[in-house]
This record gives sequence, structure tokens and C-alpha cells, in this order.
Amino acid sequence: MTDVVLDAPEKIFSFHILVELVLIVSSLLAALILFRRIRLSQRELDAVRQELGHENAEARAWRRRAEHFIRGLADEMDGQFDMWHLTPTEKEIALFLVKGFSTKEIAHLTDRSERTVRQHAIAVYGKAGLGGRAQLAAFFLEDLLSPTSGRT
Repeated sequence: MTDVVLDAPEKIFSFHILVELVLIVSSLLAALILFRRIRLSQRELDAVRQELGHENAEARAWRRRAEHFIRGLADEMDGQFDMWHLTPTEKEIALFLVKGFSTKEIAHLTDRSERTVRQHAIAVYGKAGLGGRAQLAAFFLEDLLSPTSGRT
């Protein structure tokens, strides 16, 4: 707009004025479109945050309801590890294996080499008399995850 005033065209409807008006209107339309898209994105983000909050609350509620059983399972697993005569390090590795972590992930989490983690895992399987990771997880979780009669 300043450009139009400074140029002081002789005719009010010159080509220069027309170009300036088109640019101003285009800019305003683009700003309006961007504003609307930002508002829509904010609404979508708010909805996702609300849903996430609901999911987190649901997960916390489930955890509170299951805490007694989870603690009991952890105690029973620890007792079984003792019956297998696992060392503290082997117990730690066994827990990560049951949780489904890979040897690479366990190595990273425990600050050990993958080879060391593999050796501990082999020791766990040998002391437990199990064939591998799947049998170790099944030993503790098979009865928990099997369908109960009468449920659909």
C-alpha cells in the first residue's frame, strides 16, 4: 500500500494499482486459509491429546487393579529363578527376555556386550532346561494368556 502512495499514480485504476490490489487480496486469502488450517490442526491436536489422556488414565487404572497380581507374578518368577539357581545377572537377563527385549536391546539397557548377553541367556536356558526365549516366556505366561472357558 505504501508503494501505491509513494508512486502517486496519475490514474486511480492504473495497472500498477490493480496488481497491488491483487497481491493484497491474495495475501489476505492465503493468510485466512493458513489461519483456518492452523485452527483445524489445533482442534485435531486437542482431540488427540484428550484421547491420549483417556488412554493413559485407562492404563493407569488397569495397572492399579492388576498391581497385586503383577507383584505376585514377579515374586513367583523370582522364586522360580532361585529354584533354577540363576545368578543375579542371569535373573536380570531372564526378565528382559521374558519381556520380549532383543539381545541387542538388553545389551544396551544393561551396558553389556551382545555376546555377554547371549552367553547369559544360554546359561538361563540351560539351567531352566528350556530350549530358548519362546519356551522361557511360555513357561511364565502360557497359563496367563490362554483363553478361559466360557469367555469369548
